[in-house]
Amino acid sequence: MKRLLRHHVLRFTFHALFVSLTHLVFAGTVIFTDMTDRLGVTFRHTNGQSGEKYFIEPLGSGVALFDYDNDGDVDIYFVNGCNLPGATASEPPTNALYRNDGEQFTDVTDRAGVGDLGYGLGCCVGDYDNDGFDDLYVTNFGANTLYRNNGDGTFTNTTKQAGVGGEELSSGCAFADYDNDGFLDFYVVNYVQFNLDENPKCTHKGVPTYCTPETLQGAPNRLYHNNGDGTFIDVTQIAVRNDALHPAGKGLGVVWGDYDNDGDLDILVANDTTPNFLYRNNGDGTFDDIGLFAGIALSIEGRAYSGMGTNFGDFDNDGYLDIVVTNFQDQTNSLYYNEQNGFFREVSFEKGVGEKSLPYLAWGVDFADFNNDGWLDLFVANGHLDDNIAETHPVGTYAQRNQIFLNNRGMSFSELLDKELSTPKVSRGAAFGDIDNDGDVDIVISNLNDRPTILRNETASENHWLIIKLVGTQGNRNAIGSRVKVIVGEQVQIREVKSGSGYLSQNDMRLHFGLGDVTSVDRVEVKWTNGRVETFEQVKANQILVLTEK
Repeated sequence: MKRLLRHHVLRFTFHALFVSLTHLVFAGTVIFTDMTDRLGVTFRHTNGQSGEKYFIEPLGSGVALFDYDNDGDVDIYFVNGCNLPGATASEPPTNALYRNDGEQFTDVTDRAGVGDLGYGLGCCVGDYDNDGFDDLYVTNFGANTLYRNNGDGTFTNTTKQAGVGGEELSSGCAFADYDNDGFLDFYVVNYVQFNLDENPKCTHKGVPTYCTPETLQGAPNRLYHNNGDGTFIDVTQIAVRNDALHPAGKGLGVVWGDYDNDGDLDILVANDTTPNFLYRNNGDGTFDDIGLFAGIALSIEGRAYSGMGTNFGDFDNDGYLDIVVTNFQDQTNSLYYNEQNGFFREVSFEKGVGEKSLPYLAWGVDFADFNNDGWLDLFVANGHLDDNIAETHPVGTYAQRNQIFLNNRGMSFSELLDKELSTPKVSRGAAFGDIDNDGDVDIVISNLNDRPTILRNETASENHWLIIKLVGTQGNRNAIGSRVKVIVGEQVQIREVKSGSGYLSQNDMRLHFGLGDVTSVDRVEVKWTNGRVETFEQVKANQILVLTEK
């Protein structure tokens, strides 16, 4: 037994030393600057709190990056709450759309007609009518809202016509053409069954706190099929053979992705205090929940964690999508490695993410290459639920710093300590994209009861990059679900065009690739949603490349 123990200790010590050395060798510097004031963004989120501690108050909201006016740069849409009973905001809070004018962002909410007055949580983007202009879906506590982009800088509320209002407490949403008929369908995650008149009351050590979702029943999610005529139909029950989509799961985060490389899109849902879902697309219009079988439903010790946000990303460049799920304080954020055989293995501690995440309550999350070295890094938005957490938890803080983990060539992650990330906030949703078209990934973060944070990436690096925008013609116009491979020598990077993801948010749908020190790409392969592959040789670096399906 002693010999066996010594073997394990030595092996652990060697692994820790190896991880430390790789941190020293590969970890680089990434620099961000908070540009919120200089860009003219004055939006402020409100959760409508009045001291009653309504269950929905700490959920916060998401943010979307999308080019609503097709002028070549990404604009920003912020989701807001509204006054709850007892709250007395001087002006009714609304969602807000900011147009990207280069050095400034201009509030165009009123002109665009997207100032939703509901209690908003999430948003996602997709051109559901294939007219070449991105439409917008907003999830609310109560009826959701679908805005059709008119192509002239304005939107029309088509919720009733489309039949996608719903009346639940909706959270995450994401568009995808799951049956490859050329029209975007979409998935809406519903959280719990809640109404203001029956708000649960909870305390901890005699101190009033927000209740956990265990006090409420879950709400079933919705899968909407696009009929191709501007309307949708709820196909949740008929699309799932084992009825796994219909039962309640207390979901928050959602993302589509082809995790098993079989050519169709699967659904990943992060559930709060219930097992996560992984819905495998059977290719015939039906889905099966294989989360438990695949190893992502529960934590490594077999517990259902408090899943908040989730995303797909190939962090080790092996051609298969891995998974990240953010969780509650004292629960590690879960990093799942794709074993390429239908199974995932949790590697949170092994890769250097687990221990670093324990002190924080995490929400928004995604993989992105912040230093253009060709390896996906990891961003996590943090912030607690209770503004009085210090009274009930010895190490708890309400405002918390956000985190970036730099990728050490797929072997491990090193936490980046950046002054702009170190400013404590109560963060929730986060969206990623190149807001200034300079070739690196910027971040927009939604903060609870606060102004957002817009972090411009100002990393001084000689590394090169490539941004690819796909335009579908045979399939959906956004080319959502298409996969791009960028091949440089022996290195292969993959990205998929996706709609909503992370926590209640929407990224820039253009695909960003860091290239390191190479000035051209050997080969770009685009696999469109219909399975057809187009190849482009010797593509120059440092450009935004628009590829239209032929």
